[in-house]
Amino acid sequence: MFGLYALGNDERSSTISRRYRVLIGASAAIGIVLSMWGMTVMAKAMSGAQSYAELSTHVFDMLITGTHMGIAWCIRILALVTCVLIAVLRMNSTLRFAAMAASSGVALATLAWAGHGAMDDGVRGYIHLASDITHLWAAGAWVGALIAFLVLAANKPNTGQGSVEILSRTSNGFARIGTVIVAALVVTGALNYLLIAGPSLDPLFSTLYGRLLVGKLLLFGGMLALAAANRFRLSPSLEAALRTGNHAHAVVKLRQSLFTEATLAVLVLASVAWLGILSPNGT
Repeated sequence: MFGLYALGNDERSSTISRRYRVLIGASAAIGIVLSMWGMTVMAKAMSGAQSYAELSTHVFDMLITGTHMGIAWCIRILALVTCVLIAVLRMNSTLRFAAMAASSGVALATLAWAGHGAMDDGVRGYIHLASDITHLWAAGAWVGALIAFLVLAANKPNTGQGSVEILSRTSNGFARIGTVIVAALVVTGALNYLLIAGPSLDPLFSTLYGRLLVGKLLLFGGMLALAAANRFRLSPSLEAALRTGNHAHAVVKLRQSLFTEATLAVLVLASVAWLGILSPNGT
């Protein structure tokens, strides 16, 4: 997504865009490995096997073809393989970024069937899945932008003037899409909680699920505070420093803030992974 809304046509064929392409392709390849490992762990847990050596092809056939989660897993693998191929094949740079965004978006959406998003049936189930998918896309857009900014800020302060100029322009111009991302996360997050736990705040304080969710919200608040600092203080400071030609210190300060925000994002993702296997009633 970042390559489409933040980079110009010429920049999509630049060195920095090639770094993004390699990073996206490598991430998709890692996603394939982790998805296969996750399916193996799920097969062992659901079959009651004592060891992985006891798993038979029948168990995998049943999971992959007989469950919605398994079908979503197949779509995810296909989407990730497509993303890897797009990253290595020669094609128009704008088309490449659009295709990578589409394939990775499909892969991300399939994760909704691996968590609470698939717990309901009927109309309620469709609403829950739609909310969960939107939440995943918004989170992915935020984390993806963070990584993109870190790649731009990773150059040594006194080198890579072009990257610094792109960093300044894109970080200052991220406000609008950042606002949309945060709004989507807040609305879908609240809706997901209502669909999972109901209209009660009691689980937030009486269960492990609730306490972990509160911790996640605190981390999210920390990310918002850092994002606000980047938007209203550090990014304008970098823009002003570029005009004087002495931007090294401003780049370092923005990089440190982005790294801290990315660290909080990793902790949020870890808490989401834990929340996905917990029930709001404490089990």
